[in-house]
Amino acid sequence: MPTTPRPIRFHHRGRIVEVGDVHPTRSVLDWLREDAACTGTKEGCNEGDCGACTVVIGELPGASTAPSSIVQGLALRSVNACIQFLPTLDGKALFSVEDLKRRDGTLHPVQQSMVDCHGSQCGFCTPGIVMSLWSTYERHCERGSTPTRQQLADELSGNLCRCTGYRPIVDAGVRMFEAPPARLDTAPVIAALRAIASRETFVYAAPHPTAPRTAQGAAPVHRFQAPRTIEALAELVQAHPQARILAGSTDIGLWVNKGLRDLPEIISTGEVDELKRVEPNAGSGLTIHAGASLEDAWAAICRRHPEFTDLWLRFSSLPIRNAGTMGGNVANGSPIGDAPPALIALDATVVLRLGQRVRRMPLADFYIDYMKNHLEAGEFVLAIELPRLPAARQVRGYKISKRYDCDISAVCGAFAIELDARGQVCEVRLVYGGMAGIVKRAAGAERAMLGQPWSEATLRAAQTALDADFTPLTDMRASKAYRTQIARNLLERLWLETRVDRPLAATETSVHATLAHRVFA
Repeated sequence: MPTTPRPIRFHHRGRIVEVGDVHPTRSVLDWLREDAACTGTKEGCNEGDCGACTVVIGELPGASTAPSSIVQGLALRSVNACIQFLPTLDGKALFSVEDLKRRDGTLHPVQQSMVDCHGSQCGFCTPGIVMSLWSTYERHCERGSTPTRQQLADELSGNLCRCTGYRPIVDAGVRMFEAPPARLDTAPVIAALRAIASRETFVYAAPHPTAPRTAQGAAPVHRFQAPRTIEALAELVQAHPQARILAGSTDIGLWVNKGLRDLPEIISTGEVDELKRVEPNAGSGLTIHAGASLEDAWAAICRRHPEFTDLWLRFSSLPIRNAGTMGGNVANGSPIGDAPPALIALDATVVLRLGQRVRRMPLADFYIDYMKNHLEAGEFVLAIELPRLPAARQVRGYKISKRYDCDISAVCGAFAIELDARGQVCEVRLVYGGMAGIVKRAAGAERAMLGQPWSEATLRAAQTALDADFTPLTDMRASKAYRTQIARNLLERLWLETRVDRPLAATETSVHATLAHRVFA
């Protein structure tokens, strides 16, 4: 395996850029603003929340690339530049707001529509909004479709605006498709990316700018490695068990920006194309490989289980889902992560790899304590396997947070219930996030339901048992009392929607459920 470091090479502003003198954790945003003098991209929150730094990444499609992201032979995705490390751009193209205006000074239809519809006031957030709309524009032009206003709102879920309000911005999203097309010329970009493409492990190394020097006067070298195959990844992780595995950087980026953490050794999974597959498995279930983006993974899950669509669309924001991975979310193991509750409710199995060894365990058994799991040194999450559920099993997913879009859960509940011919509960999974140090099943409430008629009396017994299943904390997102009440309420909502006698449609229990058609229409 090659170990010789080389510069970071990527396409930017019509040319190939080589960067070899920055720290491996330097953000794309800092490089744009401070090194490339492209100051249109703004720093707002510096934690992937506000969207002011939104850029678009282009790359050559791989065998696992979702067709919906491919635009004229180039895969495009919007991401937050503030939490992406610069070495992850190697072999890719970086587009920022400076790329949109034409050489003659004419504005792109996205920009002109924002002007015409008065979609900007202070303008600080505008470049990020424009880049999200531009990504939407290219993808919908490719398909010959026009997004609905709700689809535009979903695409903009990662862009916060404090002064304009969102109606004129959505108006601009509608208006931009009325102008003569102004498509991205992808041919020179594709040619440039092919010229720098490599099948070898990418190794980048640079001295730490502030770390104490050694006795010989040298600064310690920090290293970033990106293998191209699962075999090479397994070999690297086993050889460097102390290294930090980097997937989408949606959490690790904050470790650096907010926690000022030092990461001397990074192994990135982002270049392993075979790790990004989402495919049917032998049991007619679904295998989500660890490198699949959250967006692609949730889309596949919701095609089988549309009842989880609300969880999908409310999982952070589109740029975060484009960058983050399902394997990273599972391995991270946050007790308020929204993927593990749904996966456990679906009887997921996590597949782990250490060198050549592969082992499996129920995801429900994977977590030990707060931010602790059963991963051994040198081991990593390879995939998540979902079985095919019986047709009679009903699933539901509910998220409670202070903000509808782009917010962390106070409580997340994911449930699966199956009734027999007599209306008795024969299988049940009640999984909660935000109620304990780990995502876990409500074992007592499940026992209170199993084998009982799915009646209001059984519901009340399960709610009582639920109080003993968890001792939630009070924190900035919710109090202990609020979480306890919400957990009970979500269980009651499950009963209302799945009871034998006159079950309610989701549209009768949530105003947001009326929007679920927006994805699969």
